[in-house]
Amino acid sequence: MNRVLFASAHVTRLDVNATLPAKFGRLLKQADFGRRFANKRVAIKMHVGSGIGFYTIHPLFVRQVVDAVKEAGGYPYLTDGSFSTDAAVIRGYTPEVLGARVVGAGGEHDKYLYKRETSIEGLPEVELCGNVVDADALLVLSHGKGHGHTGFGGAIKNIAMGCVSYKTRGAIHGLMSGHFEWDAEECTHCEQCIHGCPTGAVHFDEQGRLAITEHHCRYCMHCTRSCPTGALQMEQPEEKFRQFQAGMAATVKETLRCFPPEQVYFISVLMNITPLCDCWGFSTPPLVPDVGILASDNIVAIETASLDLIRAENLIPGSVPDQLCPPGEEGHLFERIHGKDPYEQVRQAVAAGLGEARYELVEIE
Repeated sequence: MNRVLFASAHVTRLDVNATLPAKFGRLLKQADFGRRFANKRVAIKMHVGSGIGFYTIHPLFVRQVVDAVKEAGGYPYLTDGSFSTDAAVIRGYTPEVLGARVVGAGGEHDKYLYKRETSIEGLPEVELCGNVVDADALLVLSHGKGHGHTGFGGAIKNIAMGCVSYKTRGAIHGLMSGHFEWDAEECTHCEQCIHGCPTGAVHFDEQGRLAITEHHCRYCMHCTRSCPTGALQMEQPEEKFRQFQAGMAATVKETLRCFPPEQVYFISVLMNITPLCDCWGFSTPPLVPDVGILASDNIVAIETASLDLIRAENLIPGSVPDQLCPPGEEGHLFERIHGKDPYEQVRQAVAAGLGEARYELVEIE
């Protein structure tokens, strides 16, 4: 059975050794980085966030990971999407703070890429980022949170959307593509849909009618989630959601094929668990109390454990943005908020041969 190490955020006594950073330090010593990363160039893939978002992974924990890789004899660098690294500085992700540089995964202009074929209908190939593929080892450092498109954003999403070109990211989102419907009578022209679009695909024409430029649209659903009146909708059949998750799993598989299994490791930080992805460029209150940090060498196990530990019964009153209220009453917390079963990611990852969902949770004292 797959082991998932767990450092709980819960503090049992007022002692520095009982706090999360201290527990995380002890967790990292059990992760066997020497065997995995000694004399290796290690790409640490994380999401640096954007805009004025402030709930990404705290630099202290990132520094702990960097130092642990160095102590094991590795040579770490951090990486994220080519056009997102400028946003790293405002959140303290600098070489001076982290002890490692931050580089664009696909080079300066998102053109340093490797093409790989997939068997997924509608996704014949993916473009993997060169600064990920060229590393000797991969450490996937993920912030666990909700996601309006995938249901959950953890290690799978971190790789599938963060280790590929922007073109491929759009193609994967496009597996969920559907017909947009705009209700002119319900629309107030508040332009939240325009501000919510990360690619500038949404605009109003001279007659005040909503228009979406298909060439730029990557079907991330930010516009429909942003609309306060429900005037903008897109049909999302269940089969397309499964296809989308299958595309994510296939992309993860192609990425992980670039590394020997013993030179890949996953760390997921379940703190400041918000309903939306860090790519929105702003933050809303955390939905549940901080859970802690998980680590494993199996992506399916750590995703399953992460979802299991984020529980609807721990929902903090008043934490769900009004626009996402009221949440449903059945299913996982993220399914209640976004209407999508986050465990579909796990099922598709298992189907792709990425691992098994069964795990043993090993808590670090």
